[in-house]
Amino acid sequence: MTIQLQKEIERLKSQILSMSAKVEKNFHDITEAVETVDVETAKRMIAGDDDINTIELEIEEECLKILALHQPVAVDLRLIISILKINNELERINDCSVNIGERVLDLSSQSPCVARFDIKGMAKKVGEMFSKSLDSLLNMDLQLAIEVCSLDDEVDQQNKEIFAQVTECIRTNPNQVGIMLQYASISRYLERIADLVSNIAEDVIYLIEGYIVRHQDLDDLDLG
Repeated sequence: MTIQLQKEIERLKSQILSMSAKVEKNFHDITEAVETVDVETAKRMIAGDDDINTIELEIEEECLKILALHQPVAVDLRLIISILKINNELERINDCSVNIGERVLDLSSQSPCVARFDIKGMAKKVGEMFSKSLDSLLNMDLQLAIEVCSLDDEVDQQNKEIFAQVTECIRTNPNQVGIMLQYASISRYLERIADLVSNIAEDVIYLIEGYIVRHQDLDDLDLG
């Protein structure tokens, strides 16, 4: 690796970690806003989406520039490819957070829901996955990345349970269909974020091991 390539890769790592921190903070802010129906936080989240989109484009352009000018191979090439993919996953996670923010605005205009759904517990599990996926990237921790992938099924189950509760509550409280559908939508976006976080963990596994594990059972692979 040339000195110039090393410098550019280190700068790229710094950029992706900075973006990760911003997107993770946005996620935690908006999931807390759901609990309190915090309209100001929701509006700030929606307004700030363009900033994340700009950072995503800057990182993508930097990756493409490195690929074109230095033609990296082996581990360096895997790193650039992984950052390109993680960059995209982070932007999509932020889009989901923005969509949750829009649901918060919808909740603020409706009367309180008579039912309670464990959105907070689901958000906590997704937040745990998110934190671990970023830690696995920062520390190149294979086992932590594998653990993140294994947690995705738990979030899927939580989403199914909330959907079943919403369906039953709509049956018994048809006058609150609108607000209950907002909670079902929030649950679906949280489940989608968990999927994207799992994708980041899979990208980390690819970076470390060179395996493309998407659509494969991790138990069947010789990892670590």
